[in-house]
Order: sequence, then C-alpha cells, then structure tokens
Amino acid sequence: MKIRTIRAASSASAIAGAGAVFLSLLAGWEWAAVPAVAVVVYFAAAHVMRRYVIFRIKPMYQILRSRDSKSGEIAEEYRGRDVVTEVEGELQAWAERNTLEIARLRENEQYRKEFVGNVSHELKTPLCSIQGYILTLLDGGLEDPDINRKYLEQTEKNIERLIHIVRDLEDISRLEAGTLELRRERFDLLALVDEIMQSLEMQAAERGIVLVSDAGPLDRLMVDADRARVGQVLINLLSNSIKYGKEGGRTRVRYVDMFEKVMVEVQDNGIGLTAEQLPRIFERFYRVDKSRSRAAGGTGLGLAIVKHILEAHKETITVRSTPDVGTTFSFTLAKA
Repeated sequence: MKIRTIRAASSASAIAGAGAVFLSLLAGWEWAAVPAVAVVVYFAAAHVMRRYVIFRIKPMYQILRSRDSKSGEIAEEYRGRDVVTEVEGELQAWAERNTLEIARLRENEQYRKEFVGNVSHELKTPLCSIQGYILTLLDGGLEDPDINRKYLEQTEKNIERLIHIVRDLEDISRLEAGTLELRRERFDLLALVDEIMQSLEMQAAERGIVLVSDAGPLDRLMVDADRARVGQVLINLLSNSIKYGKEGGRTRVRYVDMFEKVMVEVQDNGIGLTAEQLPRIFERFYRVDKSRSRAAGGTGLGLAIVKHILEAHKETITVRSTPDVGTTFSFTLAKA
C-alpha cells in the first residue's frame, strides 16, 4: 500500500499560502482609526489559528507518532490522509466566507469618514459666517446702525441653520438606531397637506411656484401614522420641490387609492435628476445642486430622514425623474 508522507517544509508553505489569503483582505486598513475593527480581526485571527491550524497540527504529530519504530508503518486510521491539503482548503474556505464581512467593514469605515467630513463641513460654514459677522461688529461695525442690524440678522440666520443641522442629525441618528418612538394616530391627511402648504406659501411665492393639493372629489382622507413625522416628510418633499423647481412652476400633491393604503405623490416640473443621481438621492448629505441647496439653507439630510421615517412606519418611498422635466416622489401610508 502506498503511504503518503508529510513534509514539514510543504506544510509550512501551504499554511502560509492559505493564511496570506486572509491577510491580503486586511491590507490598506488604518487600524489606529478603527479599534473596534481591530478587535474583530484579532479574535477572527485567533479563531483561525485555533480551529484550522493548531487543531490540524495535532493530527500531523499523531501521524508521525503512530509510525512503528521498527517497520516505519503508519497506523491504519491515518493512512491516505493529506493533512496539508485539509488545512489549506479549510483556511481558503474560511477566508472566502469572510470576504464579504471584511468588505462590509471597509465600506462602513469609508462611510464613517465621509460622514464625519460632511458634518464638519456643514457645521464649519455657518460657524465661520457667524465669526466673521461678530468680528466685523467688534471692529467698529457696532457704531453703524445699518451694518449693525444687517450683520445681526445674518448671524441669527446662521444660528438657525446650525440648530436645523443639529436637529436633523439627532433625528437621523435616532431613526438609524431604531430608537425613534412613533406616535400613531388617526388623522386627516388632506388637512395636514393643506396646513403644510400654507406654511410654505411665502417660500413658494418668492420663486413664483404654485402648490396644489389634487384630492379630486375627496374632502377627507383618514390615515394611521405619526402625524408629526408624516408632516416632516411632506415639509421635506415640498421644500425640495420649491428649491429645485423652475421659477413660475407648479408642485402638485395627488393621492392614489390602493385599498388598505394610499399612495401620495409629490410631483414638480423642476430641474429633474439624471440616471446617475437617482440611486444616491436618499444618501445623507447628498445634494443634486450644492450651491442652490446651501443658498436655500438645506442640510443635505432631508431625504435621508424622509426615507427612514417611512421605513419606521413599514412604508416605502420611490422616485422617478427626467432631467429638465421634473421629479415625482411616491410614498405609501396605511389608511385608517
């Protein structure tokens, strides 16, 4: 009977080669910046060593010890086993199973960096403006009543923007963590839409945009949801339609009966979105037109908040758009 032998050099080479698959997945990480990930990888590496290396070295040792000192024969139970191939194969399989997990950790780390950078930028812009106005006032501007009032008004606007950013950050943090408590109630959706349109009437008039609630023959539409949060959804969608709508245009809200649900559509005839922009529209801090959004005081968090509020209600939102024609956001709510 042919006996397969074990060569120490071959074993070391095979194990190192399989281990390299795992180590190559970790290349390019900034470990100091992600201690939590470092801990995960430490325990993962310990798991691999314990299960796939140490536990396999023991059988190699047993095979060698099983050889008869006189005949050199290996015990029957160990004959024909290629332990090196077993170790290499299992290490390779483990690395492949964890490739997706490691890639996800990398993606999350990149997302964290982008988020921190975006927050820093959003906070820095109004803070620098406030500092500039205050320094001007301290440098003699207080003596001029016209400059005094103008700069104080601008300072107030930037403080309001800071408060808005902080509130949006608080909202999206609670929404993503799943800690936002919904207060469901039965209310008239048409009355809420009219109320919000009235609050945005002046903002729309400045750009010559007409807001229309197209309810057809309906005079009431009862839904079951968190009224304040649904109001937040509508404010964000209608405000966006005003910011990105064409001057003299129109934003229409219409309602589609879906038996147990109602679909709400917010449609404008604004600048529209390209095919490249559509997949990113619900990302935090993503802006279609950065200069226009910042000029209008947007934080870039509105649509991300909208998406999470509706997901918290177990509802969905979709968007369809054509450049230079307009955009339509559609979301569902449970009927009461």
